[in-house]
Amino acid sequence: MRLTTRIGAVLAGLVALPALALAATIGGNYYAPQYDYRDFFAATDGKNFPVILAGDAFPGVDPGVVARDLLPAMQRAKPRPALTFTYDRPIPPARPDYRLVLVFDPANNLNADPVCAGEPPRFKPGTRGRFYVYAIYCRNAQALSFTTAWTQATGPNDPRIEQLFRELFMVVFTDQQQRFAQVNPMQIP
Repeated sequence: MRLTTRIGAVLAGLVALPALALAATIGGNYYAPQYDYRDFFAATDGKNFPVILAGDAFPGVDPGVVARDLLPAMQRAKPRPALTFTYDRPIPPARPDYRLVLVFDPANNLNADPVCAGEPPRFKPGTRGRFYVYAIYCRNAQALSFTTAWTQATGPNDPRIEQLFRELFMVVFTDQQQRFAQVNPMQIP
């Protein structure tokens, strides 16, 4: 019986190994008091959702190729609403202007609100073979949520990128953070 248990444990470990090899690291997260998943869902369900890329995700690779190849990976990893990621921005910008900004290799002291307000982001030198992104979910000039994520990746078609987006979107667009309307205790029966 003990041998069977050990063999089972070893096999379970081998099955989990590929998942660990693909896993991304997600940094800390922030949610503004105004963040509400229901707003995100209503703003994006069945609609185009703009994504802005900033920085050089893969130094030495044409940024146009990177953008072209990242979009399908994001779409396959998309969060629950029936949204379509796009690089196109409506002119004039929609009001409210919801969008996702992805800053590659951001400066260590880069703040999210100035990025949402339109200030150009600052960067640090990238590390070859590492995909590092600062994801900021904006509404107008305010950051509603943000986090960082990184993984080892050889290029924009690396399957680890799609896995990173899958994990990243669960954090940036979490359905666990919702504003609740103030309840007037006098109205409770």
